Amino acid sequence: MGINSENDLAADLQIGPTTLGMVRIYLVGDGIDLPMDFDPDEAEDIAEELRAAAAAARKSGKKRK
Repeated sequence: MGINSENDLAADLQIGPTTLGMVRIYLVGDGIDLPMDFDPDEAEDIAEELRAAAAAARKSGKKRK
């Protein structure tokens, strides 16, 4: 499975700070229980990647119309 592969999997995503000063991305679904902790700088890098991906998705979505 890759970025461009569709599937019917469903999961819940939670994002928030931990008591240890980390940022946790927590993914829970059928057979999945995945906490991922990042220091604040890493979390900001991930946020920038998400923003860049959203901008690219908007551009590619407009080409289809």
